[in-house]
Parts: sequence; C-alpha cells; structure tokens
Amino acid sequence: MIAQRIRAPLCAALLALALAAPAAAEPVKLSLLHINDIDRIEESKGRGGLARLMTLVNRERAAAPHSVFTHGGDTISPSLLSGFDKGAHMIDLFNEAELDLMVLGNHEFDFGPAVTRQRVAEARFPILSANAVDSTGALIEGTLATWTKEAGPYTVGFIGLTTPETPTISSAEGISFKPLIETARALSDDLRANGADLIVALAHLGIAEDLQLVYADSGIDILLSGHDHLQITYYDGQFAFVEAGSQGDTLMVVEVTMDTVDNRGTPQFVWSPQFRILSSEGVEPDAAMAAKVQGYLDQLSKELDVALGKSAVPLSSERAKVRGEETALGNLIADAMRQGVNADVAVTNGGGIRGDKTYDAGVTLTRRDIQTELPFGNRTVKLQLTGAQLLEVLEHGVSAVEQGAGRFPHVSGIAMTWSRSAPAGERVKSAMVNGKPLDPAATYTVATNDFIAGGGDGYTVLEEGKVLVDGSAAKYLASMVMDFVAAAGEVAPKVEGRVKAVD
Repeated sequence: MIAQRIRAPLCAALLALALAAPAAAEPVKLSLLHINDIDRIEESKGRGGLARLMTLVNRERAAAPHSVFTHGGDTISPSLLSGFDKGAHMIDLFNEAELDLMVLGNHEFDFGPAVTRQRVAEARFPILSANAVDSTGALIEGTLATWTKEAGPYTVGFIGLTTPETPTISSAEGISFKPLIETARALSDDLRANGADLIVALAHLGIAEDLQLVYADSGIDILLSGHDHLQITYYDGQFAFVEAGSQGDTLMVVEVTMDTVDNRGTPQFVWSPQFRILSSEGVEPDAAMAAKVQGYLDQLSKELDVALGKSAVPLSSERAKVRGEETALGNLIADAMRQGVNADVAVTNGGGIRGDKTYDAGVTLTRRDIQTELPFGNRTVKLQLTGAQLLEVLEHGVSAVEQGAGRFPHVSGIAMTWSRSAPAGERVKSAMVNGKPLDPAATYTVATNDFIAGGGDGYTVLEEGKVLVDGSAAKYLASMVMDFVAAAGEVAPKVEGRVKAVD
C-alpha cells in the first residue's frame, strides 16, 4: 500500500515533466536561390536570360517550404539598354521577379553614386552593403547592412559586402569601403547576439577576397558571392561558399537543413548544405517575364538596330583576349579615340570592352554592336602627359596581365614591347610614339576614357596629366567609334605589334 502511494506521485511527476518538455523539432529546410552578375536580359545560345531563369526560380520556390532568392550584384550595368536608361530596366525586371535580396556590386556604381541611390530607391526588395559608406560614415541611402529571415523556429541573418576594389574599377566618387573581415565579424556577432542561428554573407567580391572570408574568423557560415563569373560550390564541414557563374545561365540552389540536437543535455544548433546547379538550357521561358523582357528588347531595337559599316576582317572582344593581348577591335577603338580628339596617342583599358564575342569578316557593324562593346557611357577625354608619365601608363597597363585585370592597354600611335617574366613596373622593354622612341622629357597629347583618366583601374598617373578636354566637354566613346566606322564605310583593323609580348 505504501509502495503504491509512492509510485503514484512519482508517475504523475514524470508525466508532468514529459508534457512540459518540448517535442523534438523536425529539421527545417531553407533554399537559397542564388544568382550573380546578370546584365543581359535575353537568352544567348539557348541559355540564360531572365525568362528562363524565372521558370527555375518559380519551380524552386513552389517546392521549398522556405526560400530566399538572392542576387550577388552587378546588374544595372554594363548592358546595352543601360547605356540609355542607366540600368532602370534591370531594377524594374527584378521587381517583377520578386527578388528577395541583393547586394551592391561594383557595376552598381558605374554611373556614379547618385544613380546608385536612385536605383536603390526604385527597388521593391532590400539592397545590402554593410561596408559601403559615404563621406559621413553612413550607409548609402536606402541600403541596409543586414537583413533577417525566419525559417520555422530559426533565424537566418544576412550581411551585405561589396568589394573594396570598387573605387578603382568603377565610379564610386565619395564612397569608401570598410575592411571586409572586421565588418563581417562585428555584424555576425551582433546578429547572433540578437538571436540569429545561421549567418549568410551575400557578397560581391573577388575570389581572393572570398577566400579571405572562408579562412578568416569572420563569423560567417555561408558565403553567396559574385564578381568573378565563376561557378563554385565549396563546403569544408564548417563553411559553405558558392558563386553562380553569370547571366542566369545557371541557378545555384543551396538547400540548408537546420536542426537542433542534444549535446550532453544542452540544445545545439546544427546545419548542413546540399548544392544543386540548375542549368537554364532547354528550360521553357516564363511567359510573364518573357513578355516584359520583349518589351525592353523592342525599345532597344529602335535605338540600336542601325547599320554603320562593314569590317573586312574578323574581330574579337573575348574577355581573355582584350585583357591580355593586342586585338584588332581594341586597335579600332583606340584609333577612333585618337582621331576623335586629334591626339598624339590613345590608350584605353581592355576591361572597358565588354562584348565577349567574335565577329566574322564581312560583318555589318551596327550601333548595337558598338554599344555592346562599350556599354559604360564613358567619354573620350584629352590629356597632356610627359613622356615619363606616358611610360608609367604603359607599365601599369601590363602590370597585372596574369590576373586578367581590366587595365590591359589598347593603344593607337604607340608601338611597345613588354616582358611577361619581368616584375611589374619593369616590364616595358621599348616604346615608340608615331615611329620615334618615346622621349621621357617630351610632352604628348593623349586620348583616353574618362574612367581611367580619373584613376580608374589603378591608372592614378593619368590624374597627374593636364586636362585639355574634360568629361563635361567630351563626346561619348561609343558614339565616337560609331562615327568612325560610319565615316569609313568599311574598316580593316589588324594586330600589328602595338602591344607585343617578347616572352
């Protein structure tokens, strides 16, 4: 009888404890649907384009209990239509796509910070950049440093990071970029202190910067990046890192499983990723997005489908070529610049030639072709430099060829030889200006684009030149090339040893 009295209260207590204890939660899955570096709205060779991409995104959204559609930056430029509307159409299209989250890339600054702010204001989705600040130290108006997403009982914190290289490779006047690791660490700590379980960096960074975040104590769990146009999946058991190529050719899906496990009586959050790379090839375009895109393509055709003249020779603007060797197209552009402002020589950067395509001999070049190659809206300015300064320009141009840097020089009026094996700054072995040896003490007039004239792509020496024709008085570079081709009727540029590697 006594045993029964003892057993009954004990059973009741155990039952009460069991009822009070939380039931083991089911694992929660969150699908991160990631894209980056998209400025072309139409498909190319049966792949990419926003209509095909949206079919993939809509399928994944419908199948996922929780999802976030993210954009790793570089979208308002460079594109054909952005030369006319400064990227407004891209924001409109991603509003239509109901993009969840975007980070500023370097190309979001191509038209200057005022346009950046305008595009941010037009977006119906949050745009992040925690390390981009104005002269007062404040975030760019309209942007956020962090953003959170609830997925079941879990909170996912997002941090936006933009490459600090932006002032060198774009037009971010008055904007500075705080260090990546310190910014990520401080914000990840703050997010966790406020209840975040998982930290995701949505970033636009070069691969070296990506790897810094991977291997440093940044506090980040997952990095969704862009900038290099690479297709990457990486997971080392603690850190995940992806990049989705470019132009919507693929949709990168990171399916994150989140759970809570018992760790010696203490609940512990755990997560693991699974990667899927979905190709847009052969995918039926989303009808609503296809109609929206076609409206913009029709608008673009009215502006661009105008014939200019023929090329008697094949031309190439393939990325690796314009960033690493003399090309016929680069020579054509430089010649048009030199003639357009009546300069002794011309220098322009290969990173500003963006078509990444080839043209057959006999092709009729159109305004569309030239705008495709020169989409940034740059103007051709005229400077006066000493020969010593011009030599610095040439040295800088070939200083980072092995990295595929956009600074590679395309020239007119110059014939130079350079050594790949020599250290940067000592690579130019000879330089001729209009058939005569470059004279360090002489002065030369130089046609160049306003981007590198302002120190872009690291051409700080150009800022020392005397300005003869400034940006306000200058003509658009693309228009200058169009006029050059139209006036000639037929062009036949060739590779002729203007920038010749000797080893």
